[in-house]
Amino acid sequence: MEKSKSASLIKRIMTSLVLIPVVVWCLFGGQEMVAVLALSVAALLSWEWANMMPTKATSAYALSYFFAAVIATLFNDLSLSASVVIALLLLIGWRHRDEKELFLKLLGIPYIAIGIGSIMALYNTYEVKVVLWYIVAVWAVDTGGYLFGSTLRGPKLAPKISPNKTWAGLFGGMLLAVGITFGACWFMAGKDYWVNAVILAALLTIIAQIGDLAESAIKRRLKIKDSSDLIPGHGGVFDRVDGLIFAAPFAWWLLKILKVVF
Repeated sequence: MEKSKSASLIKRIMTSLVLIPVVVWCLFGGQEMVAVLALSVAALLSWEWANMMPTKATSAYALSYFFAAVIATLFNDLSLSASVVIALLLLIGWRHRDEKELFLKLLGIPYIAIGIGSIMALYNTYEVKVVLWYIVAVWAVDTGGYLFGSTLRGPKLAPKISPNKTWAGLFGGMLLAVGITFGACWFMAGKDYWVNAVILAALLTIIAQIGDLAESAIKRRLKIKDSSDLIPGHGGVFDRVDGLIFAAPFAWWLLKILKVVF
């Protein structure tokens, strides 16, 4: 591995060693701590998304993103959350209808609200260990993709969107996520669910990768490299949790459909 890549990997690992204990502490700290963590991430995502866009109404967009996320996070009511998202889309869309990149600006409202709200729904519906599994599995997709992709290289996954991503990285990330999910299911729930758990991990890997590519497409459209420089070795918060929030609603749904137990 090249020296620059080794340095980047070390920086990623060091950052993760700081972030992971904070996340775990909040997860085991109860619902209030989880809500604080979720809303903190939502606030940072709202700030990043608004600042990525070319607009003079940065604060208005950031507040609309955050308000929708607050409703989705604190109120376990799908109808209320959907109503707020639709109302904000109509209001902000009409108010700023002549701005450039309006679609991307409006996309931040449902993207952040649904993603953060779904992670909170995972916590409210399942035990802490399920949420912890989900976070580790999705982060494994990113870590495995980076390790296998940078080492094996090979054919590009989507060169016009993200030139550095490879098929080797995709399958490497899937392998790591499947291994973690298989182990979690096998040791915590027994042998009855491991097939469905492997299917779940494989599907989430693909979905999380789509979320990663979606973020890359947005940044390419806006001609920026990172969503911000808040996290050393990772860029911005959005760069780190893109797959996590994109896959969260699918994870909630797939856990019910596949009836996986941890």
